[in-house]
Amino acid sequence: MASISPIDLQKALKGADYPASRDHLVTLAKDNGADDALVEKLAGAPAEQFEGPSDVQKAVFRNE
Repeated sequence: MASISPIDLQKALKGADYPASRDHLVTLAKDNGADDALVEKLAGAPAEQFEGPSDVQKAVFRNE
């Protein structure tokens, strides 16, 4: 699987308002043209709610 960079994640979540639900961020990432690997990783994040971009990054990159 291709590596996802923090910059890719930032681009995918452009325009997000926090706090945000995981489902909302997955939809936003798809709308922003994120690749499937990033969307999959975001969808598999353990949290259902994120308080800010740093929470999302910690969840997405926790296993790397």
